[in-house]
Formats: sequence, structure tokens, C-alpha cells
Amino acid sequence: MNIEIILTPAELLDLAKRDLSATSCVVFDVLRATSSFVTALHHGAREIIPVSEISEALAIRKKQPDVLLGGERHGVKISAEGVNFDLGNSPREYTTEKVRGKAIVSTTTNGTRALRACAGAKTVLAASLLNLTATAKFIRQSNCEKLVIVCAGTFERAALEDILAAGALCESVSSNNDMLSDSAHTALRAYLHAKSDLNSVIQTSENARRLLSIPDLRDDVAFCLRRDVFDLVATMGREGSLRAI
Repeated sequence: MNIEIILTPAELLDLAKRDLSATSCVVFDVLRATSSFVTALHHGAREIIPVSEISEALAIRKKQPDVLLGGERHGVKISAEGVNFDLGNSPREYTTEKVRGKAIVSTTTNGTRALRACAGAKTVLAASLLNLTATAKFIRQSNCEKLVIVCAGTFERAALEDILAAGALCESVSSNNDMLSDSAHTALRAYLHAKSDLNSVIQTSENARRLLSIPDLRDDVAFCLRRDVFDLVATMGREGSLRAI
């Protein structure tokens, strides 16, 4: 298996232009989009529809009034064109009572954009620390030849938590016979260096520090840093919706 890691969102435009038809993509936005998606699916959401723009989410809502709108801009729940979104980007909001049986249209600053950039791939997975082992098991069983792990990042910059999660996945799925790109080696070595105290290291990241400084959101950090609490895989179908398998 050839393993590559997209370290920054600045690479997403080129990724979207590539022929990914024989490639499996895994997207990490640990703090917080993919953690929220995995949580919502665990709590019974029927599907998550990731879109890049607020206007896309509002257009779907007009056609399908029963969908929930979720997402954020600059970390804050969206209010646009007189519409207050039902949910923000805190995984703690995505409770069984709110999401069971529901379709959720989500747009976030980075995470949904990263997922849309992978739309042409053979397989697209949304992953987090919350479901890392289940995701790794799925990848190993799929026998994919090309794996691209996408770090959603922060605006156009790299995000430490996503790189470390990508390195953790790389450790779980790679073998001595695999071909690791330089970016994969970078993430893997960063993870191995931080592995013994991973949560403390991630708490020093830009996103974690920002969330920890906001009283209403600080608990999101501890929530997202839990490892393997959900035994599910979140896969995005050709129609563009994430579902649990």
C-alpha cells in the first residue's frame, strides 16, 4: 500500500483535481468536525451531508425542510440569511435526542471542505480518535493499494491534532512492505514522539488552546481526545452523504 498524508488544507485544491478513482481517502478534523460526525452517527443520525458553503446548506434546507442544519464559521454556530442553524460544531450537541433518525447538512470552516475535496475517491472515510481502531480495521480489510490521509487543518494551516491522528492511523495500517511518502513519515514520527503523552501534546495545539479558552466549548477538547469509544466507520457514498457502517 502506498500511503500519503495531506498535511495542510492548502493542498486540498490540488487533491480535488487528482484522479482518486483507485484511492481510499481518510479525513481527520479532530477538533472538531469529524469527531462531531462520528458522534452523530453513533447516536443514530441517518446521514450527514457535508457541504462546503453556507449557501449550499440553506439551499438543501429549502428543498428538504426536515433536515437539521449544523456547522460553524470561526468556531461559532452559524446564523445566516435569517436562519439560525440547529447545531454548531460541538460533538456534545449531537445527542440521541436531537439527531436520531435525522439527516444533518453540515458546513464547517475546514472539515467539510476536506471531505468534498475527496469526493472522487474510491472510498472516503471521516475519522477521529473516537473511532480510530474501527477505521484502521476497515482499511486493512479493504486491501486498498493507495491511501491518502487528509488533515483538515486550521484555515490554510496545518493542525497538530490532525497530523498526530494521521500518524496514529498510519502506525495502525502500515507494514514493512508499504511505501510511505515523506509526509507520511513526518506524521508517523510526530505521533511516535508524542504517543506516550498524546492528550497533553494535543492540548498545546492552536485549536485546543482556543477551545479551552471558551467556557462553553472547553469540554469539547476532552471529548474529542477519547480513543476508540465508538465502534463504527463513517463512509461517504457517491451521493455525498456520510453514513455509519
